[in-house]
Amino acid sequence: MTSSAPIFSPAALRTYLPDGGNSADAVYWVGFSGGLDSTVLLHALVQLPLPVTIRALHINHQISPHADQWQARCAAICAQLGIEFTAEKVSVINSGKGIEDAARAARYAVFERYVSAGDFLLTAHHANDQSETLLLRLLRGTGPRGLAAMAVQRPLGQATLVRPLLNFSRAQLESYAREHQLQWVEDESNQDDAYDRNFLRNQVMPLLARRWPAFMRKWQQTAELCAEQEQLLEAIAREDLHTAATRRERIGQSIDLAFLCSLSLVRQQNLLRYWLRSAGYSTPEQSHWRQIQQQLLLGREDAEANVTWGDLSLRVFRQRLYLLPAALPVLTLDIVEQGAVERSGDGAVRLKVGLPDLHIRYRQGGERCKPAGRHHSQTLKKLLQEYALEPWLRDDLPLVYSGDTLVAVGDLWVCSGYTAEAGEQGLHLRWGG
Repeated sequence: MTSSAPIFSPAALRTYLPDGGNSADAVYWVGFSGGLDSTVLLHALVQLPLPVTIRALHINHQISPHADQWQARCAAICAQLGIEFTAEKVSVINSGKGIEDAARAARYAVFERYVSAGDFLLTAHHANDQSETLLLRLLRGTGPRGLAAMAVQRPLGQATLVRPLLNFSRAQLESYAREHQLQWVEDESNQDDAYDRNFLRNQVMPLLARRWPAFMRKWQQTAELCAEQEQLLEAIAREDLHTAATRRERIGQSIDLAFLCSLSLVRQQNLLRYWLRSAGYSTPEQSHWRQIQQQLLLGREDAEANVTWGDLSLRVFRQRLYLLPAALPVLTLDIVEQGAVERSGDGAVRLKVGLPDLHIRYRQGGERCKPAGRHHSQTLKKLLQEYALEPWLRDDLPLVYSGDTLVAVGDLWVCSGYTAEAGEQGLHLRWGG
């Protein structure tokens, strides 16, 4: 909330509505809990002559014994306002991060299902919520990205999430609600100080406001400045990731390790955070950064080195840093009969058709073969090193046998004498997920 922020009104709200949301095809979904904030947001939207379709989406978390009564109350409010109402019940399962985090995850999973590409989801987070979020993140330890708190706007799948009330305080919203004689539901859990956010809201924030009345405005400025810094850091990371030559691998992806190591420590971390977020993974804790530095970036190349947290793994091979799922998926070898081709344009290996007793085996040790075009046979171990197959994939590499004769190794090569020539039918081999 800035010093020049207007008193809350539908006209003031319109200033913060998203660009692109003024066409007849646009849909505004309002995350509607029935509490003060979302009731004010929905009521104010209805007062505006917007060409968009407005819909209310209520998530029944089934935590409070009054949850079904709240849902009925929300339905009645929407009927009174002439707004289409949708409700869905969810099961909130605490996976160890707390019931608040679990409820949020369940809520946003429903949002992403309902809100279609090009739609907007409007939530009623306000300036007080922003201040609480900033302080919570500061208490947990964070950088500019965390201190940016809640973004005014961000992607939600193929849709856009918008928080148009961040420049208004709860007091302003409550004043609007009293003026228009609005009714809303009160969640009794909001008084339970066992929840961190409630403790800040009920105990800490009033104390800060008495001592520093303008602290919310100052904290909003801090969040905005941190958001600007984060945009700059992301721009640098995006350029660095491009230079790092990101490459899709058989499993996961990799970047150029030499380039990464050429960067300063802070830029290394900035690049890795951006890369991991872009791939949908969580970023490391400080203890993981030390492991990454010592085992992967500063140590000698070691195929056994593996830094893992959550559901991801970082490994090094042939001067590439690999980003992998912690639990490697099982890859399968597809063998598809293919008609005659003049030449294989995609570099794919093609095995002769008609070979008897084709079947798959896996490495036992000591296997030898001669890839097509070679003069001598070599051990499979040496050949896999030469073909630069990642060490963590080698034990699961499918070997194609005809009877007791090794005729192909995954989709890496076909052994001498068993290649389908140009103009012949062949078996196309592809090893992947």
